[in-house]
Amino acid sequence: MMLGTILTVVMAAGGSADALAQFQVKNVGMQVPAAWTQSVEDGTTKFLAPSGDAYFLVDVGAVQTAGMKASVCVDKIVKGSGGSNWERLKVGGQPAARRADQDQSTNGGVVETLTYVGCDGRTTWSVVFHMEQNKKERFAPLAEKVATSVKIVRAGGK
Repeated sequence: MMLGTILTVVMAAGGSADALAQFQVKNVGMQVPAAWTQSVEDGTTKFLAPSGDAYFLVDVGAVQTAGMKASVCVDKIVKGSGGSNWERLKVGGQPAARRADQDQSTNGGVVETLTYVGCDGRTTWSVVFHMEQNKKERFAPLAEKVATSVKIVRAGGK
């Protein structure tokens, strides 16, 4: 009975490729596509789509200045990465920002990059989603789901 329920839930999620599973990097929890291949290189966690048409990188860090306001922290991240074309939003109840960029890929196509950054005053995080532009309709909604699922997890329930 239980297996049938689980399969129904996976199928209802639009097939197994986009079924989301809970994942944690340091003290940041998020939902990630369960079928994507995960690897870690130089402290950055990478998730690669089974099709190879998209991947995303997750980085988590600590704020260097104690007692910094979350909004000031996000302002510093945004300014440090070019400052323009950022859309402000809230993720997990904390300040965050999103930016979309397009670049030429090595195969002559166009790569769409969706960057999400956030901070709660103590922890910074980023999710950077890269996809072939002709696959944007397929992957952009998934990027949004992954990035907006980010929550800072505190030890001791704080």
